[in-house]
Amino acid sequence: MSSQPTSLAGSIPESRTVHGLGLMLLAMLIAPLIDIFSKLATDTASPTFITAARFVFQALFMLPIVLWNGSWRTFSWRLSGYHAIRAGLITLAMICFVATLAVMEVADAVAIFFVEPIILTVLSSIFLKEIIGWRRYTACTIGFLGAMIVIRPSFEEIGFVAVLPIVTAFCIAIFALMTRALSHREDPWSMQFQMALCGIPISAVLLLVGGLSDTAFLAPSLPDWLTVTWLVGVGAFAALSGILAVYAYRAAPASVIAPLQYFEIVSATLFGWLVFGDFPDPMKWLGISIIIGSGLYIIWRERRVASTKPVTRTAKTAVAP
Repeated sequence: MSSQPTSLAGSIPESRTVHGLGLMLLAMLIAPLIDIFSKLATDTASPTFITAARFVFQALFMLPIVLWNGSWRTFSWRLSGYHAIRAGLITLAMICFVATLAVMEVADAVAIFFVEPIILTVLSSIFLKEIIGWRRYTACTIGFLGAMIVIRPSFEEIGFVAVLPIVTAFCIAIFALMTRALSHREDPWSMQFQMALCGIPISAVLLLVGGLSDTAFLAPSLPDWLTVTWLVGVGAFAALSGILAVYAYRAAPASVIAPLQYFEIVSATLFGWLVFGDFPDPMKWLGISIIIGSGLYIIWRERRVASTKPVTRTAKTAVAP
């Protein structure tokens, strides 16, 4: 497999940017349901088994749609290596994050993870050549500070497990960068389905290693029917949020929609309270308010730009078959 810089230039209308913002907002509002169902499943299943089940059910949910809309015709062997890399990144990211969810509250784990938009913004500037203004940097920074208020991290209390969401953040940032690059070349349904297909054998190999080495977080298991229900939920919401995110990346620059990912912590806090009774204290509500404010500012800013004359943007990618 070879890789060489390739330019993919074109203008992105502001109306599409606003559309992309809306799609990303919806994706982030439902994405924590993946974490909720994963945490419920950790009682009887290992992080790697949950990750493998995610790919299996995600592929099953998407298969009828891929066959119906003809997305399977766009499968490209030339891009299969990139889909395998994306699957590997998601596999590592989810194993690390599910291992964290087993011992931490959902909102806290998500809050630590939210160094990811900052990483993504920087990577987008470097590799996608997207122009990052001071307003976007400011919005990212304010949102990050809000996330830190929500979690009030203490590495002395949490220990090494606090590092795992950061590993997840790096993996997802690179994953998002590749998604942005590939989304202009391939159908979103095809991209997500091929990623799930690649993730199944990767997870299977890890489960085999876990079974042979008797490693707990890699070990296979035989779940009961209730756990299977949770695993189905993981796959269903992974498929839905993933598709929404891909369409969002097709419509808007990654650096523009990155701050909206902070909305995930809002719904994570809400679902964590409803399911596990983890009700936020006043300081957490302050952090949530800051996160919402930074995201709403981005939406307001984009709508204001959209109401003026169109601005031509150029997108470049360093990913090529």
